[in-house]
Order: sequence, then structure tokens, then C-alpha cells
Amino acid sequence: MEGLPTTMKSERRWRSKPLQTSKPSLLMAFFSCLAWLYVAGRLWQDAENRKVLTNLLYKNSLQRPKILTVEDKLTVLGCRDLERRIVEAEMELTLAKSQGYLNKQLQQSGSSSGKKLLAVIGVYTGFGSRLKRNVFRGSWMPKGDALRKLEERGVVIRFVIGRSANRGDSLDRNINEENRSTKDFLILEGHEEAQEELPKKAKFFLSTAVQKWDADFFVKVDDNIDLDLEALIGLLEHRRGQDGAYIGCMKSGDVISEEGKPWYEPDWWKFGDEKSYFRHAGSALIILSKNLAQYVNINSASLKTYAHDDTSVGSWMMGLQATYIDDNRLCCSSIRQDKVCSLA
Repeated sequence: MEGLPTTMKSERRWRSKPLQTSKPSLLMAFFSCLAWLYVAGRLWQDAENRKVLTNLLYKNSLQRPKILTVEDKLTVLGCRDLERRIVEAEMELTLAKSQGYLNKQLQQSGSSSGKKLLAVIGVYTGFGSRLKRNVFRGSWMPKGDALRKLEERGVVIRFVIGRSANRGDSLDRNINEENRSTKDFLILEGHEEAQEELPKKAKFFLSTAVQKWDADFFVKVDDNIDLDLEALIGLLEHRRGQDGAYIGCMKSGDVISEEGKPWYEPDWWKFGDEKSYFRHAGSALIILSKNLAQYVNINSASLKTYAHDDTSVGSWMMGLQATYIDDNRLCCSSIRQDKVCSLA
């Protein structure tokens, strides 16, 4: 019997130990539940947020136009006003080009003396025309000191020629040698001197001359023409200060559409059913005021040339505010006594 109480005491001690170790376990379980509830709550909240955002995006996509026109894009980007200003600037630039706005550049490049000239006269010539040039130098065209004195009066005269197809050959060397002696050439470095390239020569002449000299007029003369130089100077003095002047012996004429015939025009179909050229100054003598020559210089790369140089120049003038001046004194085949030019 004495051993029984001892046994019961030991059993009570054994049973009381688990009760003491269960409190930390309960606390850990409690905190685990709290953590699980917190995480679950956050996940549920995130899921709700995503659902709300998805619904908003879906509603917005239904309201947005599926295909945006160019006008819509311009409106969204705020470019409509910018587009209008660009169009206005392009129109102003075109107008400025047509009026030849290169005054500052010309004042800087100008003539060698810095003096404003009345006219630059370019006499077309070729590699085989040395005899003609010598005849001109002994008749209406001054040479040597007389040529320089004429320039002091405001008139520059030059023989106008391009370069040989075989650059640097004997043709080019002969012209260089002649020019060193006479100093009366305007050599067009970018132009090939050939019959089929003649319509392009006007562009090269006007572009080169307007960059080299500051003059009121630029005159193109064929190499089969004799000039009354003083009469021409008087005519130009009378017209001085007249912008947009396109002066010459105005004519029209039939367009030749049959290939192989003289004066054949490859672009004959552009001149309508009547096959007649527009009004233009005849090839023998063409006069342009400075702003028209500047226009040719600025736009030379895009100007269309036709089969003949006079119709080419005439086509360039048609789109401009040019004043056509038909002067019978410039009709070189005329029988008038006061004519400025005659066939040589």
C-alpha cells in the first residue's frame, strides 16, 4: 500500500507535462491563422483590383474607334495647325523663288568691280566657230581695252560655250588658250557643248551668269546675229527697273510631230490637238530681267527642256508673273530701219 501513492504521484507528474508544452503550440497556431488570413485577404484584394481594372480597360476599348483616320491622328497629335503653317510656308517659298530672292548672295558675289551692271550679254558659240568670233570681235563686239571700258559702262559681253564630251581634249584646250588671249569667254563647266544639248544651255548660261554678275538684264544672242550694240543698250536703259520683263521678238509656230523632219519636237503630244507652240521670244535674241534669271537659277534642276532653247525658256516663263514685251526691233529678220539685230 505504501507503494501506491508513489505510483500515483509519478503518473500525475507525467500527465501534467503535456499541458505545459501545449501553450506555445496554440500561440503558433493562432499566429499562423492570422498570417494566413492576412495573405488571403491581400490576394483577394489584388484579384478584385485586377477585375476592376480589366472591366475599365474593356469599356474604354469599346468606346475607342477601331480605325483612326489621318484627320483623327492629326487632331490627337495636335498637328493640324502645324500642317496649315507648313502649307503656307511652302506657298510663300514658291512665291519667293518665282521672284528670285537671292539679293544678299548676289551682292556678295556680284561683279568683280562691285558695280551694278545694266546687262550681261551671252553670245552662243561652238568649238568650230572661231572664225565667226573673230568677225564679231572686228565688228559690233568690242575687244581688249574697249571691252573693259564697256564693262565700266555697265555692259558685259561674253562668248558662251560648254565643255567637250571628252573633257580636257584638244577642243577644250583650244578654247582655254583663246580665252587666255582674249578674256571674253564664259565657259560653262557643267554643260556639254553638243547640238542635242543646246536647249539645256540656257539654264547653264543664266545660272552661271546670275551668280557671277549683278545685272538688271541677261541677254542671250545666237552666233549668227549682228547687233546694233548702242541700240540694244538704249532699249535696256529704257526698261531698267522693270521686274519680270521677258523681252524679245514674240512668235508661236507649228509643232513638228514627224520624227526625222527639221525642228522635230519629241514632246509634240503635250501641245494639244492643234500642235501649236505657246507664245515665246524667238531664239535669236532673248532678254530676261534679273528676277526671272534668278528663278531659272534656283529651279534649274527641275525645269523641263524641250527640243529648242527658245520654247524651253518660254515654257519656264508661262508659270510666272512675267511681263511679255514683244519688240519688233528684236526681230532680226525684220526690214525695219531701227531694228536692233540682223542676220549675219
